[in-house]
Amino acid sequence: MRNTATILMWTFLIFLLALIIIDILMIVSLLKTGDERRQLIVWKASSFTLLVVVGTLVMDVVESIVRAEAMLINPFVKLSVTAMVYFLTLLFYRKRYGD
Repeated sequence: MRNTATILMWTFLIFLLALIIIDILMIVSLLKTGDERRQLIVWKASSFTLLVVVGTLVMDVVESIVRAEAMLINPFVKLSVTAMVYFLTLLFYRKRYGD
């Protein structure tokens, strides 16, 4: 039992570290300059990510209004999901437009 708990703890810590690294890489990727093609790829990935984030926030607001409860949004979870969506769309557009 203790061995399983240790494995789960280490798995969670590795996952948490990976999320933190993805968050930092997202910020670095947004600040990095490049040619027009790279700017187009980052712009498209950023636009799609913004659309997903705004959509999820709207759904959270509607859910909290329907349930008549206070909004419970964890900023780290929201930031991590945003970073994951950004990197997945960035990879998609890099493959599509060749970077």
